[in-house]
Amino acid sequence: MNEVWIVDDDQSIRWVLERALAKEGFKVRSFPEARDVLMALDDAVPRVLLSDIRMPGESGIELLYKVRQKCPALPVIIMTAYSDLDSAVSAFQGGAFEYLPKPFDLSQAIGLIRRAVSENDVREAPAEVADDGQDMLGQAPAMQEVFRAIGRLSQSAVTVLVTGESGTGKELIARALHRHSARATRPFVALNMAAIPRDLLESELFGHERGSFTGAQQQRRGRFEQADGGTLFLDEIGDMPPEMQTRLLRVLSEGHYYRVGGHQAIKSNVRVIAATHQNLEERSRQGLFREDLFHRLNVIRLRLPPLRDRVEDIPLLVRHFLAKSAADLGVEPKRITQEAADLLARADWPGNVRQLQNVCNWLMVMAPAQTIAASDMPPEILSARATADPAMGTANRPANPAEAAPPAGAGSAPLEPGQPAGEAVRRDWATPAGPSWKAGPVIGTGSAAGVLQDEAPPWARLLAEEVARQLVAAGGPGPLAAAADMSASGAPGDRTGAGPGDQAVEGAGIMDRFTRVFEATLIQAALRHTRGRRVEAAQRLGIGRNTITRKIQELGLDD
Repeated sequence: MNEVWIVDDDQSIRWVLERALAKEGFKVRSFPEARDVLMALDDAVPRVLLSDIRMPGESGIELLYKVRQKCPALPVIIMTAYSDLDSAVSAFQGGAFEYLPKPFDLSQAIGLIRRAVSENDVREAPAEVADDGQDMLGQAPAMQEVFRAIGRLSQSAVTVLVTGESGTGKELIARALHRHSARATRPFVALNMAAIPRDLLESELFGHERGSFTGAQQQRRGRFEQADGGTLFLDEIGDMPPEMQTRLLRVLSEGHYYRVGGHQAIKSNVRVIAATHQNLEERSRQGLFREDLFHRLNVIRLRLPPLRDRVEDIPLLVRHFLAKSAADLGVEPKRITQEAADLLARADWPGNVRQLQNVCNWLMVMAPAQTIAASDMPPEILSARATADPAMGTANRPANPAEAAPPAGAGSAPLEPGQPAGEAVRRDWATPAGPSWKAGPVIGTGSAAGVLQDEAPPWARLLAEEVARQLVAAGGPGPLAAAADMSASGAPGDRTGAGPGDQAVEGAGIMDRFTRVFEATLIQAALRHTRGRRVEAAQRLGIGRNTITRKIQELGLDD
């Protein structure tokens, strides 16, 4: 029997999963606490166990370790609404089959369960690694993929190449890989290739013997020797001189090296993690980087997303950096207004997370009040805002929100950084401080569509004109005819003989037609923006994951 057990203190989660799995032919048994599962395992073993992390009593991670001892072949899927690096790493180190961040798409969860049923691999629980704090935060799908990769690499010594723009946190990734590896008790040594003079780089990496060159008055251990048994992080590897690329390639291929001026080979027991913001493939084609060294380093590649591709992580990072800066200064963390938060979300962030951290440090020191306002932002943030939208000024929003609307015919809201044109997104952590727009009633007879209130954006006016055309095409009177008809008979529609019921039916048809087109356009744009990820699309649209699934089916968007 394909029996699935669910343990979650949230009754609604259990209920939804029970219903969905039952429809798929699974027998389901659910539990509110971990201890109930452990007692039930004495009598029976399911095919798959789904467990939340944070529950009353024992956590899902603690349950995972105990289940591994009792039933090492049982696939365990860890669910959590708290998507952080340590949770992902702890889940994989405990032998979890997969890590499923909430909210998740039901079809995704069921597909994962089916895969777990078909695979019943025996795993041994890895040793638990002590946590020395973490600065890596992120709930964006791109960061979740990075966390998942770190978890899978935690028990491997394979060489890793970390790529990403400056300021995305490449050294944090390297430290996390080291901290969650079997080498965690050994040294982590970092060396920036671009910061060491060319003639000293060989000595820095491999050390030197006494008297090997002028000024070498004593023997010196190099970074490879200092990192023995641990991890050597080579930052900005793309800036390594060609002659040193050859030396590094030999160490990676042969497993030993010589100090400068030395004659005795030293065995290398070091895990190498390299990082660069440059395109090494392109530099290899240009002859600036050895192609064979590139392939030696590029065993596993982790690509870090720029901050503009993980805008939803900005509020989390801002809170973290403000709290961290406050702790360093010994003061109370400052709060941030919605307008200021919205401004940070729309910034371009060419310096990525490092730049955001610097801005938060600046705000903790320079903002005069305990609450940070938009006008407190550093000049570069305010000037970028003014350049992007001159009507916004440097501190205040326009009195008339229509001035900040897109140009006529644009058909979309102002874009987030890096967002494809024509795709609107939801800012789920800050909203504009100005008044919201709304379509006003028809108050004139100068055009087929009438006149909307000034707050309405251009696309709403276009919609009103199209609705008016559809109503006329459907046989209803236009605004001029309706006005004349009302003055003549006191009720619209008498000239055509159409009763109120007929008009209601016709209007309902137009309403349904426009509603379907509107919803389909929104969902398709959101799915294009999230590259087909339904859960993320639902979050950005501000609807539930079940709602978007139902709408996709109703609107026939699956075809």
